[in-house]
Amino acid sequence: MEKPFPGMDPYLETPSLWPDVHHRLITAICDQIQSQIVPRYTALITPYVTFESVEITPARVAVPDVGILDSEPFFPASGAAVAVAPAPLTLPLTVEVPTEYGRIEIRSVRDQLLVTAIELLSPANKRPGLDGADAYEKKRQDIFRSTANLIEIDLLRNGKRPKVGGRLPDDPYFIFLSRAQRRTGIDTWPLSLRDPIKPVPVPLRHPDPDAVLDLGQALNDIYLRARYDVQVDYRQPPPPPVFAPDDAAWLDAQLRERGLRS
Repeated sequence: MEKPFPGMDPYLETPSLWPDVHHRLITAICDQIQSQIVPRYTALITPYVTFESVEITPARVAVPDVGILDSEPFFPASGAAVAVAPAPLTLPLTVEVPTEYGRIEIRSVRDQLLVTAIELLSPANKRPGLDGADAYEKKRQDIFRSTANLIEIDLLRNGKRPKVGGRLPDDPYFIFLSRAQRRTGIDTWPLSLRDPIKPVPVPLRHPDPDAVLDLGQALNDIYLRARYDVQVDYRQPPPPPVFAPDDAAWLDAQLRERGLRS
């Protein structure tokens, strides 16, 4: 089944699903751009590992690098019968696990100079704190002081947005482009929930023409290949944060029209 929304599918933001979405989308974007830039340039995926918070739930039977042991039932040492109050709540356990992500680096073949970096933001990039958004902002500033271009794709509604001057509109998703030859401003594409994602430019070295990133096509392709339609329960609300009432009503109507909700 095709993706049920014209643009980004907010259900793909689900924390347990996002690492797979990220991996597939980075690969699809890299392959899409590679075909346009050879032989003068090459697009490489550079992996990195960060720690993400993951909920251990009954449905989640395995988490990388985390062992889950069933404890033995407790019996009083004296053997006497004791009335034990059962816990009124059993809540999911949240643990931090190492998660692998990747970024794309476009380099010139002749001298391996970094020409353009493409970041598909992860929850770690947007998590408040020194090891999250602050560390990511430092990497951004390093690129801004270099001769490289930077494209940032933010398909996560939660967390801190990349810093820009001025106030961003209330759209749920964004693409940002900082050109090395024009650091005075950052080109910004707000992405609404309802509209298809239009292609955006990928700058190379002057005077070479820009390549083109068709993020909407890449999202559609990975949705079909990964069969996310059988992994997502569209009867439930999407992951937080909550949409504005008009967007929530549109989302509900869209899913009902496609028979994904009754």
